[in-house]
Order: sequence, then C-alpha cells, then structure tokens
Amino acid sequence: MIKGFKHVSLLLVVLFSLSSFSSGMDITDPKSASLIKSLYRVNGGWKKLAAKRTVEFSYLYKDYQKGTDISKERYVFSDETSWAEYTRHEANVLPDNTSGIVRQLYMNGNSKIAHNGNMVSDPAAVGGTGFLRTANYYWFTMMYKLDDPGTIHKYLGQEVVNGINYDKVSLSYDGAAIGKEVNDEYILYFNPKTKLVDRFYFSLPALGVNQPAILMESTYEKIDGIYVSTYRKASFPDDKGNYAVGLEQFTTNVKFGGRFKDSHLSVQ
Repeated sequence: MIKGFKHVSLLLVVLFSLSSFSSGMDITDPKSASLIKSLYRVNGGWKKLAAKRTVEFSYLYKDYQKGTDISKERYVFSDETSWAEYTRHEANVLPDNTSGIVRQLYMNGNSKIAHNGNMVSDPAAVGGTGFLRTANYYWFTMMYKLDDPGTIHKYLGQEVVNGINYDKVSLSYDGAAIGKEVNDEYILYFNPKTKLVDRFYFSLPALGVNQPAILMESTYEKIDGIYVSTYRKASFPDDKGNYAVGLEQFTTNVKFGGRFKDSHLSVQ
C-alpha cells in the first residue's frame, strides 16, 4: 500500500487545501486548452456555477479504515464561504468525540467549530476545520476551476480504459503564482463522449506520494443545469501496483440558489 494510506482522510484534506484566490498566468498547450473548453461548453464553466450563488447538499464520506462522516453542506460561491453540520463524525471531524452535533464554518479566512453548540478553541480542531471546509468546497467546484490562474497543463496523449479512449492532460501549479512551494499534480482523463473528467490520478507530495498514483473516479448527475459529481471513489495501489478502493463520497439532495441568512451559517 502507498505510504500514508492509513491516513487517507488527512490525505484528501491536504489535497484540496489549495485556495482559488491565486494569481499569475496559466500555461496551457492548444490540445489541453481545447479539451478544457469542451468541458466548459458542457458544464458551463465557473460563470454558470457562480451564477447559482449558493448550494446546499447532503454529504456522506465513507473511509474504509476510519469510519463515516455525514454532513449537511452549504457554500457561497462569491466568497467561498463553507459551512457544515455533522450528525456523524468518525473520520475527519472530532474523531475522538463521536457523539453529538458538530458545526463548522470557514468565512473570510476565519475558521470556527462548535460541538453541541459550544465553541471549540483547540488549535488542532480549528486548524482542521479550515482545511476541511476549503477541501470540501474545492471537491464540489473542482471541475469548474481547471483553468484557474497559476495552472499548468500538458497534453499526454490517449489511453483506453474500459473501452473508452480517453484524452489525458497533466495538471500542475506554478508555485510562485499561487504562493505554495509544494503542489499536488493530477492526470485528468477527458471522456470523448461526455467531455467530462470522470477519472483522474493525483499525487500527495506533502505525505510522500510524489507521483500521481491515487485514482479518483466520479459519476455525475445534471442538477438544475449543473453537472454535480454525486459519487466518487478513491483507489490506492499496493506495492505491486494493484488498486483497492479506500473511500467513497456520496452527494445527495442538492439545492442551488438558496438565500442563506446569518442563522443558516451559524455554528451555535
């Protein structure tokens, strides 16, 4: 098994801690640019998603080793506010105290967490809240942000998987542009029929996975005109290169465009 597999929950939090508020020019070859444009013609790109203003959904995160988290998630696209209420928290959220309700909020760069209405001040819990809130937000918006400033793309040719001749594009980041010295890398698989990315490999250099070796597979549903990845599974290789599923993610009850009051984003 790859190094750090037993810490899979932490791995995926670290993976998507990248902020979208980056600056700098993206570097893209013509073929990669064409594939991303084709994707955006199908899913509408960031402009279409942002026009929805907000989203609310139910989220189940099943870690085969650590347990299950169940939450209601709310995001505001204009400022990347990310809120959640956990009714089950075994994997990523206060795993040493699995009873009761936990609420988290990330807003304007600040993180808050409360357990049964009582604010939690432990630095590790507050810091973990910031990672998880930005991570979950990025999971939801990822396929609408593939050409964010600071991104670097390179066309890698084609590969047949399960009878589908995918176009492959590597995605990496300009560390100077986004202000992050070590960055994750991806190999995106563009489905020639749907134009969507329904599988990709990624690296986790922060935890010793220096090449894109972890496989993520996604299933999409079109909800209110938006393609939402409603199911994902992550598979991890052993020392012989054989893959086994390590976690699953389920997104249901998706509702766009709600107007959240302060009480809808409160942790107490």
